[in-house]
Amino acid sequence: MISCRSVLPKLLLVVPSVLAIPRTELGDTLFATHLTPARAAAAICIDTPLYITFDQAPLKGSGLVRILRADGTLVDSVDVGRNTEMKTVGGSAPLNYYPVVITGNTAAIYLHRALEYNQAYHVLVDSGAFVDAQRRSFGISDPDTWRFSTRTSGPPLGATELTVAADGTGDFCTVQGAVDFVPINNTQRVNITVARGTYTELVYVRSNKPFITVSGEDRAETVVEYPNNDRLNPGTAARPMFRVDASDFILENITLHNTTPYGGSQAEALRLNNQRMLVNRVNLKSFQDTFLQTGTAFITNSDIEGDVDFMWGYGAAYFQNCELRAVTAGAYYTQIRNNQGQYGNVFVNCRLTRSDESVTGAYLSRIAPDVFPYSQVVYIGSAMDAHILPQGWLLNTTPPNDCSQAPQIQFWEYRSTDLNGRLLDVGQRLACSRQLSDEEAARWSDPAFVLNGWVPNTVNATPASVSPGESIIVNWSAPRGHSARDWIGLYETGAADSAYMDRQYAGAGSTGNAAFVAPSGHGQYEFRYFPEDAFTRAAISNRVVVQERRSAGTK
Repeated sequence: MISCRSVLPKLLLVVPSVLAIPRTELGDTLFATHLTPARAAAAICIDTPLYITFDQAPLKGSGLVRILRADGTLVDSVDVGRNTEMKTVGGSAPLNYYPVVITGNTAAIYLHRALEYNQAYHVLVDSGAFVDAQRRSFGISDPDTWRFSTRTSGPPLGATELTVAADGTGDFCTVQGAVDFVPINNTQRVNITVARGTYTELVYVRSNKPFITVSGEDRAETVVEYPNNDRLNPGTAARPMFRVDASDFILENITLHNTTPYGGSQAEALRLNNQRMLVNRVNLKSFQDTFLQTGTAFITNSDIEGDVDFMWGYGAAYFQNCELRAVTAGAYYTQIRNNQGQYGNVFVNCRLTRSDESVTGAYLSRIAPDVFPYSQVVYIGSAMDAHILPQGWLLNTTPPNDCSQAPQIQFWEYRSTDLNGRLLDVGQRLACSRQLSDEEAARWSDPAFVLNGWVPNTVNATPASVSPGESIIVNWSAPRGHSARDWIGLYETGAADSAYMDRQYAGAGSTGNAAFVAPSGHGQYEFRYFPEDAFTRAAISNRVVVQERRSAGTK
């Protein structure tokens, strides 16, 4: 469920392999080969987990891992024999979590709270806390064996740029550590950049911490994951892996993976519970209930996968240029529970795909109209694979699909196609679903109409890898009423804002596309969105790699 790289940061690769850990005779004990933080290490993150790598796969035994200050004061202890313990996350109510996770030869130990700055610590491990298959045990009783010190201080108060790195080279080792640093009721945006790596943690952004941006260094290789679910922490407020209750939150260029296995109950990868939330270039992975949204959200150029109601909620959400992937047969893409007078979920230019051809029998949405009579789901110009059932929609009525029991349901489509762009035959769709007119589709394609006037600035480019001279399509979004002279520039990555290679005006709409020609020189490029004719950057795209042109006859 959790891969080796989930718990083993890069720091382990550079720690000396010979440790002064007492050992009576070769072969009579379980032996540790690496400790992280390393013995006598300095300037350690206050939110670091602890890692022990053994000479073989360890088992959980019985005993404590204790961390103490240099004067012997106990700071925290973890009971290795307990499967779960409880801790608060970002000021949440106490949550169940896994204090010790063993992957391969490494045991990751997650403390209940952060350490303090400018402190020296040592770690003691009860003999028998970890054992091997022959029940030979491991322990640390000497305070000098595993000691380290934390950084003298954190980032300066009021810092608006924070870094997170699992290997300890950032301001924090965890995403939650950086979120915790943001002051309550902050009024300026704080950007948290998360380095490549896998972060095994629960994350919570409380309601009094608005204006936070969490950006991954690499969309595929910056991964936050945890097996949280309704069995571990019951209820929609407790079971999401990454949950946000603050307004004006931005998540971009990252993967969130709830690693709860198939059949493991409801398990959101992301819950958004406020207004003006942006999800841009993000991968969301789980099975049941992957994405829960209860406020207003703009989701663009992202991938979302799951099986049962894997997009659901009560809020208004606008999805643009996203891939929505069913991973099991009989999937339900959405279950939207908006109230009367509130818009639901609108999908524009999205692709509804499947993990493989064994995935069949999928529904665009389902709802119980006697409970949620105003459910609204709209697909506009979206491409759908053959796993979508001809009827498309499901009413959970007795008998099933009794439209007389659902007079207010709004299950709408406009020009749905197959994955090759051919219009679908929608003649067998649910009788009370509806095909929109051109005029209606134009209105519902405007995110400002769906999201009560709010539209964020975004710019994205596809494909991510091209040859010189090939076309690059850039899609963008901008607030309603922006200038028609807003422009998008093509840049070599790292170039000054004034050094654009090409540029085009965006136009006056809320969203749009522009076609650029890939430069002749191979390298990395990006697109930047600017208001009017100024050099005040509003958004930046993903990087596009222009490959070196191949010579004739080469592979």
